[in-house]
Amino acid sequence: MRVVVSAWLLGERCKYNGGSNENLALIECLRAEGHELVTVCPEVAGGLPIPRPRSEILEGAVVNEFGASVDEEFRAGAERELKRALSGGPIDVAILQPRSPSCGVGEIYDGTFSGVLVPGDGVFARLLRERGVSCVTPAQYME
Repeated sequence: MRVVVSAWLLGERCKYNGGSNENLALIECLRAEGHELVTVCPEVAGGLPIPRPRSEILEGAVVNEFGASVDEEFRAGAERELKRALSGGPIDVAILQPRSPSCGVGEIYDGTFSGVLVPGDGVFARLLRERGVSCVTPAQYME
């Protein structure tokens, strides 16, 4: 299987604050299964730096915590990563970082930077779903 995975889940330090959300249980599971992994970070692919201000989706557009639009960067990065991921063949599943404005699956922050979650998908997750790719969180994948 070809599996797209949010890079920071695999320990890459590309999170907004320069950290990662390394998920050792997921890494071990993926190693044991021997899938072809395609790691992605749409924010970096869109030209955003590490570290960078936090971003959320507000009224359909991505803004950072200072109110500046970063929508163009998020969308360009999502398109680049989608194209790169598909260049190697069909994608069987995408394991994406929960709540992220790029990779959130099923719920994302509401754009007020107050920790409130609302139903929805991140920009990259939405692109994948539009192309029929199943998108899951690490917890859903390991169920």
